[in-house]
Amino acid sequence: MRELDKRTDRIMANRLCLLPPRQACAKSNACLTCDKFATPQARAEKGLREMIRRGQPITYHELAQTADVSLDFLYRCTELRRRVEQLRAQQRSHPPRPTPRPPDDSPSSVVRTLTAQLAELKGRHRDEVQALRQALEAAHAACGPAPGTVPVPALSSPTGSAPPARTP
Repeated sequence: MRELDKRTDRIMANRLCLLPPRQACAKSNACLTCDKFATPQARAEKGLREMIRRGQPITYHELAQTADVSLDFLYRCTELRRRVEQLRAQQRSHPPRPTPRPPDDSPSSVVRTLTAQLAELKGRHRDEVQALRQALEAAHAACGPAPGTVPVPALSSPTGSAPPARTP
């Protein structure tokens, strides 16, 4: 709700216009009769719904922050006080259940396991290919080119750039 004051350009009589800024208003200067103006009571109700949806504990302080209303307003409004106390009692009698963790054989854990195995295999493969390239280059260097043959160009490195050509 704190974002409301950042995205509205019409604030008056302790109400906020819910129309986006720079949008033309058909009501012109009749803001107080417009249904797009949110009263503090409506903001508090919307804040309560938001807190329930998120599973947050209902407290006056959190509601005041969520709905962008004062603590004094919440304590003075008897209807809201009754609603807050009712919701708090419900939360005490029915604490939120912890979200169940997926079993180890769930698709997400299988995907994680297979992804880790694949990354390990790729790393091993990269190391083996590099060792084989080095062994091949060492063998070529030890033997040298055969008489009457054209030297074989060196294999390209994994980065894509070829090493400098060797002279016999």
